[in-house]
Amino acid sequence: MAGRANHLVLLGFALLCAAACLCLPLGKVAAVENQPTPPVRFPIASDVRLAGDGKQTRFILDLDQPIAVHAFALADPYRVVVDIPQVSFQLPPGIGTGGRGLIKAFRYGLVLPGGSRIVFDLTGPAKIANASVLAAANGQPARLVLELEEVDRTTFVQLLAPESRPELRPAIAGAKEASLPISTMPAKLEAPAVSPSPSDTRPVIVIDPGHGGPDNGTQSGSESEKNLVLGFALILRDRIEKGGKYRVVMTRTDDTFIPLDDRVKFARSQSAALFVSIHADALPRHEGDAQGATIYTLSDRASDAEAERLAEAENKADAIGGVNLTSEPTEVADILIDLAQRETRTFSNRFARLLMGEMKTVTRMHKNPLKSAGFRVLKAPDVPSVLVELGYVSNKDDMEHLASENWRTRTAGSVAHAIDMFFAKRLATAGSGN
Repeated sequence: MAGRANHLVLLGFALLCAAACLCLPLGKVAAVENQPTPPVRFPIASDVRLAGDGKQTRFILDLDQPIAVHAFALADPYRVVVDIPQVSFQLPPGIGTGGRGLIKAFRYGLVLPGGSRIVFDLTGPAKIANASVLAAANGQPARLVLELEEVDRTTFVQLLAPESRPELRPAIAGAKEASLPISTMPAKLEAPAVSPSPSDTRPVIVIDPGHGGPDNGTQSGSESEKNLVLGFALILRDRIEKGGKYRVVMTRTDDTFIPLDDRVKFARSQSAALFVSIHADALPRHEGDAQGATIYTLSDRASDAEAERLAEAENKADAIGGVNLTSEPTEVADILIDLAQRETRTFSNRFARLLMGEMKTVTRMHKNPLKSAGFRVLKAPDVPSVLVELGYVSNKDDMEHLASENWRTRTAGSVAHAIDMFFAKRLATAGSGN
């Protein structure tokens, strides 16, 4: 009886609301329905300070309101990760490139919608003595405080969560990812919200803008690689979709960190016919100057020292983003590049040559435009994959191109044309029975 009474009350309330709406002029009803949703306001981080020495170090982040915080350490390399709700970082450019005491450097960014992360590179093993947020008081803003203390390697390892301990890696190689604490897991790539129609047989192209979130990639003044390549990737997506021949999906469409292996898994889950990873390189000053675009494919041996250097740098993205490397199954972490199917590698090399031929008509290419190395992001055994370095942010002319809307539009057009040629040749080859 009580349940029926409650139901009648709710029904009566609903009818009264409906009657009230009917009494309103139509214009007012429409106005109520069309009220814009107020924008979400995220907490603001406005300043950072480091204090202390090689024995004890303190990190302080000024906030406009208190937030929740969770901190944990990771080994090999030594890092501390601080996970917080999504924050608007309004910090000075270049902050975090230097450190103090136990903190070598730090970086920050979005790791999933609603979640931000700060990753600290440590000079050696250290324990988290305190990780908390202080409320605003005595004229001081709310503050996130992280305090680190020096420890030896043995103590550091003992303080780690079991799944993060290096010596336990073989024992947990088969552990399911769901067993890890949520706070240690970066954003997962989800399939598009709107699933393709079963009758949509168009080839799937996956565009992968490199880096993201706390992983800025290379840097030139205030310009970071992660933003430059995302801007280009969005133009490329629109250019390819305009033709209507392919279904295009992206590994990221905003400033979010995606682990390398998740990019590969995403391409395979989409049954991708082609994977194009977009990056921009930088040459250390002591190594001189270089310019022009370069196209990389997968190989177990780097084509030259520069390709080896680049692959090593790009493969560190997970460590930069605060991923627990020791939790990777050994059979995956140690997989040999030779397992990539020969046919897939052949198609990758074929597309790379076509792409070079098209890109050189609209932009400067590197003196050795086709290279290969052991890039983890290219290791899908059944998806032809290339990594395109659009140019060098360390070169003035290349940097001007990367920031030019006209250059990006023309270059995206050349990539789209190369994709058309690749699939035309592939279909012709399949039709001939070769």
